[in-house]
Amino acid sequence: MPNQFKEVLNRLIAHLRERFGPDAVLNEDVDIVDGLGLDSNGVLELLMEIEDEFDISIPMNQLVDVRTIGQLARKIDELLRATT
Repeated sequence: MPNQFKEVLNRLIAHLRERFGPDAVLNEDVDIVDGLGLDSNGVLELLMEIEDEFDISIPMNQLVDVRTIGQLARKIDELLRATT
């Protein structure tokens, strides 16, 4: 599925839009911590929501290099592909 990444990105941004509101700047280049203003607890809450949203488990060691919404969407896409 070549378009799965875009679907994951759009779904992730829709989820973030619900959480952060219609005025939040949300695109694949936005930094999850700095751009969304999340502290470590906020990031953990967001990850739990995303795991529920996509019905996946995201190992923390795979998130070391994830900084942006786009990188997170790519990681989700990889995990979804690994489970199918």
